[in-house]
Amino acid sequence: MNTIAATTAPIPAAGSVEERDVTFRRIVWRIIPFVTLIWFLAWVDRVNVGFAKLTMMSDLAWSDAVYGAGAGIFFIGYFIFEVPSNLALQKFGARKTIMRITIGWGITCVLMAWVQTSTQFYILRFLMGAFEAGLQPGVILYLTYWLPTHRRGKALGVFVSASAVSLVLGSPLAAYIMELSQGLGGFKGWQWLFIIEGIPSIVAGLAAYFLLTDRPRDAKWLSDREKAHVETELSAEDQALGPREHSFFASLRSARMWALIAVFFCIIAGNATLVYYGPSLVKEVGFTDIKTLGWVMGGIYCCGWFGMLLNGYLSDRNKEVRIHTAVAAAIGAIGLLLAAYFLGQKSAAGVVFALALSSAGTMGAIPVFWQLPGRFLSGTAIVVGLAVINSVANLSGYFSPQLLGYLKTTTGQYGKGLTTIAIVEFMATVMIFAFISKTSKAEK
Repeated sequence: MNTIAATTAPIPAAGSVEERDVTFRRIVWRIIPFVTLIWFLAWVDRVNVGFAKLTMMSDLAWSDAVYGAGAGIFFIGYFIFEVPSNLALQKFGARKTIMRITIGWGITCVLMAWVQTSTQFYILRFLMGAFEAGLQPGVILYLTYWLPTHRRGKALGVFVSASAVSLVLGSPLAAYIMELSQGLGGFKGWQWLFIIEGIPSIVAGLAAYFLLTDRPRDAKWLSDREKAHVETELSAEDQALGPREHSFFASLRSARMWALIAVFFCIIAGNATLVYYGPSLVKEVGFTDIKTLGWVMGGIYCCGWFGMLLNGYLSDRNKEVRIHTAVAAAIGAIGLLLAAYFLGQKSAAGVVFALALSSAGTMGAIPVFWQLPGRFLSGTAIVVGLAVINSVANLSGYFSPQLLGYLKTTTGQYGKGLTTIAIVEFMATVMIFAFISKTSKAEK
């Protein structure tokens, strides 16, 4: 059976449900492990600066304000290049685009080992963001070519959860690299951290060209009948969803589009705080040994990974997205408020608990949130819309580290900054209930 016939024939002609299940399991096992590895490496290289900061700042005589600006400027590059990157994926295909993205940020990460001035730091962090731009929304778009919505939720949850897994494993790994490589070959531990963690990304980028296939019709590892299974389900879903906005510029006139951007902006504010200042907050309450601190942060981020999987499971089981996103964001905000309180009390156990709670809530909101845009957008609107939502919202990752760094430098403590960001994150919950409707055409 060829693909054209599959678009017009009734579903039984394209195989039974069980037969299609086998086809889609094959697709998932072919694609998801590799793109999940890519996302894992992206997060390792994006946030290792949070651990490098523990000794890098004193070696280079930098202030928290310099670090906050450098950590945040990553998202300026991310913002500028994310939409062009997603359009490039649509035009040139996933394997070439993901290869470019991964090799580019890997080389930039390695070059971070030789940074000496704040200007060099800012430039390389900007380039890191510019290269990584488009990866997450690009993979989300890529999966829409292969999997219908009812098969995409769990796959997307596994992919997105790699960010939390990278923090769970990356924190103790970064600590051990810095500890064991200190002084090796005349380099500092933080320099070896960037070199050792940047090289695997370069290798993975080269592998992407050979391991990824752009579209089902190009997959030599699928039979014509299996390709028909994919086409049949995607066509059936497209008809079931009914009319959706195809024009990106028309979607910009929708309050719902801006609500989605604002909601994700607030969630990312909390996430960026946990990622870039989590180690510093834990160090503030007495965990000064780098290896111990690494294991503590690994445990905190493990709660974030658990939150992603649990909230994704509950959302799929209940067939509900809106409330699951809102409640998770509220839990993340409460965790940040508690962290500010326990920092004031000098309670190490309290701070660790609060950060774990915030991690579970904040990270748990992210994969569920990404189920929302596809219910309202299609065609060019979804290609550009995913990138715009992610890029504009990730500007929060620029402002929140700078805000926290500035307030720490001027007040000498983190409490005010954490409280401010907690309020911002809680606004995500408020906006979801105020502006995101309970149902869409796809949900009825």
